[in-house]
Amino acid sequence: MAALFPINGTMGPGGGAVDDGSMAILSKIHQALEVVHNPHSSNDSRKDAQLFLEDVKGDDKSSFYGFHLATDKSQAPVVRHYGLSLFENVIKHKWGEYSQEQTEALRRCVLELAQNISGDDPSYLRSKIAVLWVEVAKRSWVAEWMDMDALLVRLWQVPNSAVHKELVLSVLEMLSDDIFNGDDPVVVVREGILSKASVEIFTPAAVLVDTFPNREAGPDVRCGDEGWLARITTLLSQCLSGDVQNNVELRSCAVRALAVLYSMMSWIVPSAVTATECVPVMCEGLRSSHIDVQKASLEAMHSLYNRTSFINKEFLDLVVPLYDRRSVELFRQLVEWSVVDPEDIDDDKYQFSKKLSELISFLGTYMDRRFSVLPNDPNRIDFQGFLHLLLLVTQSQSLVVSIPVLVTWTRLLNNRSLGPSIADIPAFIGPLLECCSSRLVRYESLPEDTQDPTFQLLLEDTDTIPERHAFLGNYRRYSSQVIESIVHLKTADAMEHILGQSENVLQHLYDGGPPFDMASYSKTSEPVLRVDAQATVIESALKGVVKWRALLATASQQDEAMIDALERSLEDWCNRLLAMSFEDPLIRKRILQLLVAFSTTALNKASGFMLKVLEHILVTWPVTQPEYRVYTDAIKELQAESMVELQRLAMKMPDHLLRVYDQIEAKVNEMIASGTLDEKRQISYQTFLFTIVHRSTRLDISTKTNKLQSFIDPVVGQWQDERLKQALSSYNGFCELIALDKAQSYLAKKQMQNISDWGAVELDAEGQALQTELEERLTILPLRPTKSFLNCSVDDQIYQTESLYKVSCALWENGFPAILPVLLQFLSHAHASHVPNNWSGLPSEMKTTVVNRVLTDRFWQAGISEGTKDEFYARVLEKKHTLEGLASTIRGSIRFVRECCYAIIYCMSHLDAQFYGFGELPGPLAHALLADSSSLSAHQLINVLNLVRHLVDGCPVHLRRQFLPPILAACFQQMDTRINSEWTQLEQQQAVKAGGDALTEEMKAESILRQLTYASVMMVAGFTDPTLKNRPFKGLGEPVDEKSYPTLREFCLTDSSIVEPLLIFCTHALRWHDSRCCGVVLKVFRSFILDFATAEFNELVPEGAKQKPPDGASIPASTAAAVREYICSDVMKACITSIHEPYFVELQREFAYFIATMLVGYRLHTSTARDVIVSLPNIKESDVDEAIDFMCRKGATARVQRTVVLQLLGDLRGVSVSEMGKLSKSIGVSVTKPASTKRPPRSKMAQQFMTTPTPNQGTSQTGDGNADNLEGVANLFES
Repeated sequence: MAALFPINGTMGPGGGAVDDGSMAILSKIHQALEVVHNPHSSNDSRKDAQLFLEDVKGDDKSSFYGFHLATDKSQAPVVRHYGLSLFENVIKHKWGEYSQEQTEALRRCVLELAQNISGDDPSYLRSKIAVLWVEVAKRSWVAEWMDMDALLVRLWQVPNSAVHKELVLSVLEMLSDDIFNGDDPVVVVREGILSKASVEIFTPAAVLVDTFPNREAGPDVRCGDEGWLARITTLLSQCLSGDVQNNVELRSCAVRALAVLYSMMSWIVPSAVTATECVPVMCEGLRSSHIDVQKASLEAMHSLYNRTSFINKEFLDLVVPLYDRRSVELFRQLVEWSVVDPEDIDDDKYQFSKKLSELISFLGTYMDRRFSVLPNDPNRIDFQGFLHLLLLVTQSQSLVVSIPVLVTWTRLLNNRSLGPSIADIPAFIGPLLECCSSRLVRYESLPEDTQDPTFQLLLEDTDTIPERHAFLGNYRRYSSQVIESIVHLKTADAMEHILGQSENVLQHLYDGGPPFDMASYSKTSEPVLRVDAQATVIESALKGVVKWRALLATASQQDEAMIDALERSLEDWCNRLLAMSFEDPLIRKRILQLLVAFSTTALNKASGFMLKVLEHILVTWPVTQPEYRVYTDAIKELQAESMVELQRLAMKMPDHLLRVYDQIEAKVNEMIASGTLDEKRQISYQTFLFTIVHRSTRLDISTKTNKLQSFIDPVVGQWQDERLKQALSSYNGFCELIALDKAQSYLAKKQMQNISDWGAVELDAEGQALQTELEERLTILPLRPTKSFLNCSVDDQIYQTESLYKVSCALWENGFPAILPVLLQFLSHAHASHVPNNWSGLPSEMKTTVVNRVLTDRFWQAGISEGTKDEFYARVLEKKHTLEGLASTIRGSIRFVRECCYAIIYCMSHLDAQFYGFGELPGPLAHALLADSSSLSAHQLINVLNLVRHLVDGCPVHLRRQFLPPILAACFQQMDTRINSEWTQLEQQQAVKAGGDALTEEMKAESILRQLTYASVMMVAGFTDPTLKNRPFKGLGEPVDEKSYPTLREFCLTDSSIVEPLLIFCTHALRWHDSRCCGVVLKVFRSFILDFATAEFNELVPEGAKQKPPDGASIPASTAAAVREYICSDVMKACITSIHEPYFVELQREFAYFIATMLVGYRLHTSTARDVIVSLPNIKESDVDEAIDFMCRKGATARVQRTVVLQLLGDLRGVSVSEMGKLSKSIGVSVTKPASTKRPPRSKMAQQFMTTPTPNQGTSQTGDGNADNLEGVANLFES
């Protein structure tokens, strides 16, 4: 081949004559490579050979050896590959040390290698040469190398040479990836120049002129006017016009061209895509007969339409053409073609199907966002065809394929213009409603051997049970939204269909199956799941009815007639539902929930129907059947739900109930007087009456307060009982109060430490009597009624009505001073019960082992525990009357006291100054809540953190100074001590291999520890959130100007008693092996930097990191200086230590970003951070100073600064565990790769659907009716 480039034949900086010494080294390289690749070589000889090959890299002549080996085509491919690797090492690691003449010599060598490639060379050799080209380009293009584009064009134009075109495509793809998506330090420092040059050579010249008419002329780097996007599109079109199915060369070229398009579609000027007619060519790729080409085309289109910033013209040019009949038909054919058999999944088709669904969802989202500019031209827009396509994808057997378009339906139906138009087309709205309704079944409750295709594909698509639950929760949420929107748009027709279908289901529940049987009862039977799904459909539909009715608030006479007709129809249906009889407790529970939902929403004006529902609740109290454990457990669920729904009626419809209050009160008093009600049910009925009066709008404040006081006074009187105060004056008295002293005596008597399986030993008569007494003692405590009445007195609704707030304050004004001192004693003793040494009734040899075992909660954890959750519950119920059951009762008593105290404090805090205003409260509260908290289990501590977070968030701004410091200081100290010791212990345990039950317990402990760590870290992040503003004071008394007080963040950082334990906790968190939490803490630390520096240093920090210094508070100079030194010393050392560990590889960028912010922000305050880095091995002082100076240059972005730090600490950074033990890339390359059985990585959208939506900041109520919010832990269970 004639020379394409002017090359003078040099072999790089190490070039020269081939002397005897060089030949000897070359010979040794051959021998070493033979040893490495010979499967029969000994480990020692292979190791020696590898060390020699690595040593060659440091030889001054390594570029000569590399070039010599790479250009000698008589050599074996692995030898030539090693030669290229030597050359790559020189470019990457020695380029900066070479003169311009030497770097030019290196570049000429690369050009010669590129020119001389041939089809006989293995593909990995050609790819390696492309890598060398790109490495040189990143360092010298648009500097001393200005004609790169012209050289690429020459290679492109080599006649009849597909390999040269593929080489150019590889170079362009890697350049695009590295410049626009990579994090290579070499690229980052030249990012501006390289990105502008790339836009220049990829984009047609005419497009640049039209799009940027006023742009300044840059360096002359392009060759020709067409640009690479046009050249690649033309090549792709030529390839696709040939036989890509059978011609490997054509297919390879097409796939490579599409890979370049995929790389550039995320950043290329949209008008360039239009000008080059790239989209029609990519669509032709979708029509290809080979799956590889189809997949590559889909990836490129996905990359383009994933962009969300198209302006109207770009939307019309790029998106609208895909709505025409031909494009829609293409997508429809592809959707049908890519359907897979769940029994024999074609991975290529299935992945294609998922990606295609996302692409179609992008188009649907654009239709929603740009509907106002959509042409009203049926020749350009096949509207119904596109809707049919969306419906087809939604109906896919795969929920993962279906969900992206399901989300699109929620947008389209809520579009004010589109929604009504779609609703008027029965061909779509009916099938869509049916599809979403059928998908509301709880798939997670189906047996794993279920043969349903949707369920089988779901198992294939999800890795863990928590992930499956999260995904199904998302899918149900979007399905419910679609149903809600359809009912909102077509209320009467949709409700008629839904209720008719539901009635049919309820009437034929057991057709074709076994009748109801208590003995074989299952909570997840098919009838239960069918009823649950239909009830969920109806609940979603009711939301749509409420929306529809709200729109007709100013209804005409005709609208009122429509509303009346619908309400009559709904009430008739509900009356028929009331008349139905069901034996299954969970079906009855679901029906009850439905009846109350109707009564409080669509039928909230039908007081007569509400009274029927109330009567149904009061007179329906099913009897348990102890011989049928599962059935009895379901009965208890129904009973508990009855009380919840009763309270819901009182909250939502108090005025209706007040009209018949006297009759209800008489009935309740009659039931209480009968003596048949247990404590829970009795209190539930009393709080029901309390809530009716409290929430009613028909009573004046005085009458209401007097009536409610009759409920509260007896409860407050219990707290004032001198016998109770005397009992709580000591821990032993507390134990006697709840019979814990008798429990200790019984445990000692039974010598529990000598019994290995407590569940195998049945309780004797004494033990059963003790168990009963433990449960009865709790009923005489004032905790449950106080919690219940407080819970009814306070919620977010009381802030919306000033009179309601005043009533609640007046009710408890005299009660709080009486309750709080005794309550804190209860809490202190409950926490003290978790300290083994406090159990004085046990011999010393029993205290640690027996107490820890008694107080260890049993729980089932998804993905870790053996068996199903129901099986776990069954095992616990079976052991109710064993020693294990007694232990459960003991810890249940302690937990009851502890969590009731949490709930009461939580409720009290809603009354603002009434609670926070007690000057003597903070110290005792901090002590009671946190002094012994380190003895609690990890998941119990999460409840403590939730309460602390609520107390801090809810504290009025003017009371923070007196209330928060002791609580926050103690909280951070205790959390740091406990969590840090837990991580240390976990690392020690993991160093010892465990198996069986020990491994299961270790996994559960680690999972709960991660949840505790996350809860604590998120609490810190919430307290120090720079965007969080002070909330307005809602309490009574003089108004408070919240803007004149420091924010919570400023308050924490200016109080030395808080900031010190806070910083220590965060520093330790940088070393815990939890990447999610570590990432959060790094962001918190990064936000601290400028709080402890003066404002003038903002000029040295990237725009994204700048923040306003505190206005409402100033940090004392001495505190700021001490904190700066701590951050620059201790925190810096923790960061560097973590960067060195393989575990933190994925967080190295975040660590580097923080270190860069620290070095820049504090460089004029202290040299400590710099000195720490200088003290590290193999780091030159001059390199550190140069790096800091470079980062402080004006215009240095955060990305540049981060990259400089990563480069500076390059020799210290750890590598991922997956990379450990691999042969060095310089040694050779495997010619064949083993087939991978691993599922392809999910797209970003797919991964989002596999996670639970982030809840709003805030703390849910602690106590009854609220989960512990433990991710992956299903309902902590105690008998």
